[in-house]
This record gives sequence, structure tokens and C-alpha cells, in this order.
Amino acid sequence: MARDNGTGGPISVLGAGVAALCTATELAARGLDVELIAPEDAPVPASRFAGGMLAPFCEGEAAPEAVVTAGQTAVDWWAAHVPVTRNGTLVVAPPRDAAELDRFARATRGHAPADPGALEPDLAGRFARGLFYSTEAHLDPRGALRRLRDGLAAQGAAIHGGPPRGRIVDCRGLGADVSGLRAVRGEMLLVEAPDVALSRPVRLLHPRFPCYIVPRAQNVFMIGATMVERDDPGPVTARAAMELLSAAYTLHPGFAEARILELGAGLRPAFADNMPAVVRQGRNLHVNGMYRHGFLMAPVLARQAADLILTDIGEDTHAH
Repeated sequence: MARDNGTGGPISVLGAGVAALCTATELAARGLDVELIAPEDAPVPASRFAGGMLAPFCEGEAAPEAVVTAGQTAVDWWAAHVPVTRNGTLVVAPPRDAAELDRFARATRGHAPADPGALEPDLAGRFARGLFYSTEAHLDPRGALRRLRDGLAAQGAAIHGGPPRGRIVDCRGLGADVSGLRAVRGEMLLVEAPDVALSRPVRLLHPRFPCYIVPRAQNVFMIGATMVERDDPGPVTARAAMELLSAAYTLHPGFAEARILELGAGLRPAFADNMPAVVRQGRNLHVNGMYRHGFLMAPVLARQAADLILTDIGEDTHAH
């Protein structure tokens, strides 16, 4: 039996992306009655276009230490709910950009020197050295979101597009009524490359447009992602597509014959400091500002939101 939420109704989690699904899943795991408010006509969540990399150490190149530290807990959280591949992350750079590899090594931790060809035979002879982040992992974002949603339904959580019935946890990204958010555009490609075999995410460093390539199903890869400070939900631009494909070709010439399955663009919500946060507004909460850390930080913020709600319920119970 679900625990009394202290509100006379379920906890109403608003949204259909990674923040909402992780939060609803965590609340349900704590024994709370949860409903997911996800209208069918709502905008496509940016997390559908994510890379699905659980790479806290690599993100430390630009992210605050709090993301690196807290993000390390994400792999185990995800592995408890969905399939996760724990093959680490490989970082490489073309010989002309060797200084980028040295800079990346100085800016991050959790890595060791690596022979790229020893880890990924398809890269043998193409890169003399790399960095290997052995504890990092990746997952299929769309498959993970689907499994979380199915898991909630299996537990009896209502999933509907009607009005909320209880205390609100708003996880709608840019659609939420919370101040201080801005949009950061990200563009990605999904390709099928029969001549390429990779077993882990590979980050290719470049001074102007670094990219990452993440394996999905057999011979299917996600190539991403641009980071553009622009509130433009339109289709992928020719410039972004050419830059991403050029970077992929630099990694492996087999990408020249890849078949483009999808080009996608999404708007990531971000606060001024690019740190995801749980924001309280009266009795309601916002879980927002995921920036580029959605799959890495959503479980962390979901736990924070659950802790706050359970503390409030305990205080309400004690007061009565």
C-alpha cells in the first residue's frame, strides 16, 4: 500500500522527460502514491535526443565538481532500473590536435593513458594515444525512458494528460513556470554505419567542434552534439550536420558510407550556472535546469526531491 502523501492525493509529477520519469520512479520506490502528468500534445522532451552517456569524469572538463561527484552515483541508479553498458569512455584526438588531449587530461580525473586500437580495434593505427575512463557507462536513452514509464504503469501509477490531483513536482523543462531558465540548443544525428564497430562512447576532441559517438544497436550510432546558446526549436542546420559528420569521418572513414536515420534537435533547459537544481515554490517543487547533464543528474535530483517531500510529510504528521 502506498504511503499517505499528506496532501489527500498523489504526488503529481509533471513532464515526460528524464527528470520527470526519474523523479516519479524514485518517489514510487519510496512508497509514495504518484501520478505522471504527460499530455500527448506536450513538446518532445530534449532527453529523447540525449547521448545517454553516464560520464561524470568526462563532464568534469567544464562542469562543476558537484556534477562530477554526485554524477558518479548515477550508473548504479540506472543499472537498477534499465540495461546499462559499463564499458567506459574513450577520448581521442587527431595528431594535429594532440594539445587538446593533454588539456582534457589536465581538466579531468578518473582516467588512464590508453592505446585506442587496443580498446577499439576499428581505431587501430588511426590514433596514437587516448584517455580511458574505465568506470563510465552508457545506455539507450529512449529505451531507458520507455522502461521507466512502463515500470511506473506496472506499479499502478496513473499516467494521463489531465489536471494534477496532488502536490506538484514540475519537471517540464522550458515549459515550467520557474524563473532563471534559458534554452541551450543541441543537435544530433542517428546513423547506421555497417563498416564501423565500436563498443563504447568515443569522444573526439577538436578546438572548435568536439563530438561524441555513442553505439546504440548493432552498427547504429548517435553522433552529437552541438551546444548553441539559442532558443530555436527548428530542424537541424546544414552547418551542424556537416560538422558532426566531418568529425565522425575523422574518427573513422567508415562513417562516409553511413545511412542517416534521423536528425534531431532539442532545447535543453539551463540555469545561469548550468547546474541542475531542485527549486521549492511553496509546497511544490521544480526539478529543472538539466543543461547537458540530464541522464547523469536526474537520479541525483530525484533523490533530493524525494527527501524533501518525505521530510515535509514527516513534519506534517508530527504537527498533527
